[in-house]
Amino acid sequence: MKIAVVGATGMVGRIMLEVLKERDFPLEVLVPVASEKSVGQVIEFNGKKYPVVGLQDGVNANVDLAIFSAGGEISKIWAPKFAEKGTIVIDNSSAWRMDPDKKLIIPEINGQLLNESDRIIANPNCSTIQLLMVVAPLHQQFKIKRVIVSTYQSITGTGVKAVEQMENERNNIKGEMAYFYEIDKNCIPQCDVFLENAYTKEEMKLTNETKKILDSSILVSATAVRVPVVGGHSEAVNIEFEKAFKIEEIKEILANTKGVFLQDNPSKNIYPMPKYSEGKDDVFVGRIRRDESHENALNLWIVADNLRKGAATNAIQIAELLLKKNILSTKSILS
Repeated sequence: MKIAVVGATGMVGRIMLEVLKERDFPLEVLVPVASEKSVGQVIEFNGKKYPVVGLQDGVNANVDLAIFSAGGEISKIWAPKFAEKGTIVIDNSSAWRMDPDKKLIIPEINGQLLNESDRIIANPNCSTIQLLMVVAPLHQQFKIKRVIVSTYQSITGTGVKAVEQMENERNNIKGEMAYFYEIDKNCIPQCDVFLENAYTKEEMKLTNETKKILDSSILVSATAVRVPVVGGHSEAVNIEFEKAFKIEEIKEILANTKGVFLQDNPSKNIYPMPKYSEGKDDVFVGRIRRDESHENALNLWIVADNLRKGAATNAIQIAELLLKKNILSTKSILS
């Protein structure tokens, strides 16, 4: 199988290559694609060396699968060009997520929706993925009315420039700014641009994607904050259910949910933290407690590596599901 990773030299692209290798995805030929400034670089993968090519060369390579992590503007233009060649595209940007003709997939939640007609498949926002991995099984059991979520998002969600900015600040070096303000020793209550309703684009992604993936009737209110953290995103979540629940039931459901790891023992100071989620594919949940101010409401804390389950791993899991369903064929493997 020939697979293109579009944005292969970027932060998420590099993690995608790692995950493909770790999960032993059956690819025979890798086509790393990136911007013109990266063309000609060499990427090593599974003992072979592959030159980075430009977007048009990537299209011309006639790959079976293209996994995009190159930003929305690139995806809007180039994903259809790959799809026109018969390539299945899994896109990590926001370009196609709310397109009514494109599916927005978290394999554990709505992977059953995929079929032969899908040529461009959207990967949800990182914050949405970790939120829904936890709330989806609870919604099935107790029916969620409303979710209030505050995020504490890693600078890696912005990219390499943000990491460089924080490192420069910690070393008293003046350099390029990824944010309007210093991020080290600071919290910035802005992730992405502000919209007319005074919410940021990131906050509305959480709202709109939750409704599209899980249930359009769920009310969502989000506040997204950038924090000087590298390991992963954290979320403080308040959930209001239609039905009554017991805390023991909540913990049992989450403990038995694939892809979710329960870390909840306050007496021993055990709870999820971004530092310890880095490099892992599970979504971690803890600090589970009843909201004593509101009937049938719950508070919990969710943490995940935003570059892995929040991006690269979820995309590869979609590809694995396409293989399992025989939507993505291995018939093109070279002899």
